[in-house]
Amino acid sequence: MKTEKIVVLGLAAGLLLAASDARAADLPLKAKAVEYVRVCSLYGAGFYYIPGTDTCIKLGGYLRVDVLANSNAVNTGNESGPGGANNRFTNAYTWRSREDLNIDTRTATEYGVLRTYFDTRFTWTGGSYAGTGGTTYSGDAVAGGSLGVYYAFIQFAGFTMGKAVSQFSTPWHNYPGNNFDGLVGGGGSDSGVNQFTYTAEFGQGISAAISVQDQTAYYQAGLNNLAVPGSFGYGTSDYGGTNIPDIVAQLRVDQTWGIFQASVAAHNNHAAYYGGGEPSGHPDDAWGWAGQLGLSIKNIPTGPGDKINVEGVYTNGATRYNIQDLATAAGAATVYGNSSVAYQSVGFGFAPDTVFGPTGSQQLVQTWGMRGAYTHNWNPAWDSSIYGAYASIRYTGEAKSLMCGAGGTVLVRLSAGSTCNPDYNIAQLGFITRWTPVKNLVFSADFTWTHLDQKYAGLFDAASAAIAKPATDYELKNQDTFLVLLRAQRNW
Repeated sequence: MKTEKIVVLGLAAGLLLAASDARAADLPLKAKAVEYVRVCSLYGAGFYYIPGTDTCIKLGGYLRVDVLANSNAVNTGNESGPGGANNRFTNAYTWRSREDLNIDTRTATEYGVLRTYFDTRFTWTGGSYAGTGGTTYSGDAVAGGSLGVYYAFIQFAGFTMGKAVSQFSTPWHNYPGNNFDGLVGGGGSDSGVNQFTYTAEFGQGISAAISVQDQTAYYQAGLNNLAVPGSFGYGTSDYGGTNIPDIVAQLRVDQTWGIFQASVAAHNNHAAYYGGGEPSGHPDDAWGWAGQLGLSIKNIPTGPGDKINVEGVYTNGATRYNIQDLATAAGAATVYGNSSVAYQSVGFGFAPDTVFGPTGSQQLVQTWGMRGAYTHNWNPAWDSSIYGAYASIRYTGEAKSLMCGAGGTVLVRLSAGSTCNPDYNIAQLGFITRWTPVKNLVFSADFTWTHLDQKYAGLFDAASAAIAKPATDYELKNQDTFLVLLRAQRNW
C-alpha cells in the first residue's frame, strides 16, 4: 500500500508540473525592441538616422543615357584623334550609359557637423574599334564598363580632407548652363581633386578658404621639353616627380541675389632633365599662377528661376585653370578639314604649362579666357540655356624662338614660306533645351560649335601617316567642328 501511495503522488506531481508548463507557454513573451528608421530633419530632405546611432545618412544619384553625334570622345568634343580626323574613323555616334551613386553621412558633434561624402559612377561607353595606321579607339573595358571614384572626403571643424571640388572652381564647376563637358574659359575638375582645405565662415554669407591640392591628376597641362621630338614639333612633356602641391585661396559671397567668388592658385612646375639623364642637367622650377572671378545672378527680371552664370580667368604657367582637363579642344587639338590648295587642311592648338629647350629656363605659357550662360525657364517643365566660352593662348618670344627659330623643332615640319606661330584662340557657342515631364526626369538636347583660330599659315609637311592620313602637304587653316548631345537622366 505504501508503494502505491508513492506512485500516485508521483503521478500527481507530474501532472501538476505539466499543467504549470502549459500555462507558462500560454503567457505572452516580451518582444525585443525594434529599431525603426527615423527621419532626420537636421540636414534637409532625404536624410534618415542609421538605426542605433546618431548619424544621419542620405543616398542619392542618377541614371543617365547619352547619345552623341559626330564625336569619338563621348562629350568633350571632336578636336583630336579619330574625332578630329573627319574621315571614316570618325564616329557618327557614340553611346554611353551611366549610373551614379552617392552616400552622404552627417553627425552632430561639439565641433560642428562631421560629414563624409562618397560619389561613384559606373559607366558603359560604346563605339570601340581598331583601325589602320595604328589608329585605335577604346570604349570601357572593366567587366564591360568602367568604375570611377569622383568624390570621397571628410569634413570636420571647418576642414575638408580628401577628393572634393577644387576651391578654385565656381559653384557650377564647368557647367554654367550646359551638358557639354569640354568648355574652356575656367578651372575646375568635374571629378574632384585630393586636397586639404580650411574654410572660415564669417556670417552674412561670406566665407574664405585656403587649400593645398594635388596637381598631378587634373592640373598638369605639360612641361614640354623641346629637345625631345614629339607630335608636330611641340616636344614631349617631361615632368619630374611630385614636388609641391598647388596652393589655392578662395573668397565667396552668397546672397539672395546670387553668388560672387574670387579665387587664386599658385602652381609649381617641376621638370625632369634636359636630356633624360642626370648628367644633362635640368631647368629650375618655375612658379605659375592663376586668378579667376565668378558671378551668378539669380531671379533676373526675364522670369522666375532665370539666371546668369559667368566667369573670367587669367593664367601664367598654370594652363589647366583655364583649359580644364576635359577640354581636349584646346589642350591638344588636331583637326582636319577641306582645302583648295592641298590634299586637306589641318589646324593645331597645344597649350602646355611651360616649354624649355636643351638648356635655359622654362618659358611660362600665358592664357586668358571666359565662359558663361543665360538660362530661361519657359514654364515649370521647359527651360533653355545659351552658353559660350573663349580662350586665348600665348607663348613668350623666347619660346617661339625655340619652337620656330633656327634649330627649332616646328620649323622642319613646315614647308618653305610658311609662318610658324604656336599662338591660337578657341571659341565655343552652344544651345541646350531641357524638358522635365515629371519630377527628377529630364530629357535634353545640347548643340555645341567650336572654332579653332590657329596662327600658323602656309603648308604643313606631314612626315608620317596618322589616322589613315597620307604623308603629304596639308594647308594650315582655322577649323570648325560641332557636337550634338541627346540625354535622358533620372535623378533620385
